[in-house]
Amino acid sequence: MSITVNGGPLVARPEIVREPSRSGIGEINKPISAWESVYRIGALRKALILLVLALVWEAYGRWLDNPLLFPPFTATVQALFENLANGIIPARTLISLRTLVVGYAIGIALAAVLTTIAIGSRIGTDLLETLTAMFNPLPAIALLPLALIWFGLGSGSVIFVLVHSVLWAIALNTHAGFRSVSKTLRMVGQNYGLTGLRLVKDILIPAAFPSILTGLKVGWAFAWRTLIAAELVFGVSSGSGGLGWFIFENRNQLETANVFAGLFFVILIGLFVESFIFANIEKRTIRRWGMQH
Repeated sequence: MSITVNGGPLVARPEIVREPSRSGIGEINKPISAWESVYRIGALRKALILLVLALVWEAYGRWLDNPLLFPPFTATVQALFENLANGIIPARTLISLRTLVVGYAIGIALAAVLTTIAIGSRIGTDLLETLTAMFNPLPAIALLPLALIWFGLGSGSVIFVLVHSVLWAIALNTHAGFRSVSKTLRMVGQNYGLTGLRLVKDILIPAAFPSILTGLKVGWAFAWRTLIAAELVFGVSSGSGGLGWFIFENRNQLETANVFAGLFFVILIGLFVESFIFANIEKRTIRRWGMQH
């Protein structure tokens, strides 16, 4: 049966006839290749990058042919497994991580206090901005000589510089996240009777969590590298320490493969924290909430 309009058949105009769309509604599904299915897995892409870097490392080490200056990747891995098997690196890592956790936790607590004060009044905001402008550009490791005078030859000196390296990065990102929360969202919380700490806990922190998580990542990176650098100096004074002291000892003994093994293990810990701990936090929070894709 044909449809007529004004006495004639209805004919589709050729200029508006559309082919089936390849995206959206009416999408034509095509089977993806094996390479595309593998390429979509982020972990495999990162593993491929690491493999390429390891091959470049191995090739350059063999081309240089000077293990005292730059050992190949295989020699570094062999030294790493030897020091893992004899328990030296695990023991030194435990010392480093124990100190790091204490300094990191204190830095987070102080940052929370400062940002809570800053978000509550203009004087608090001025205080945070002034302190960060004064102390954030100051390298944490530059404070180690003063820390040794104030706290002596102990873990307190290293914890002090760790707190300094963590505090300002977290405070700045958290405060920026709080300030980016819309006034409408704040008013909704206030209409429900939320004020003070309850407003911060129930409204501001969830809304600003992407910025907070960024601050935690930056603070962790600063703390980890500051710890290794501080242990290099602190170990010279006390004769003990963590991974930084392990690297320094082997450098003095010209055990370059062990030095590279220590540095490589520092990198592995950083990759683990970034790829598993922070990635899982991100997946369970801001990605699950639809705040990031």
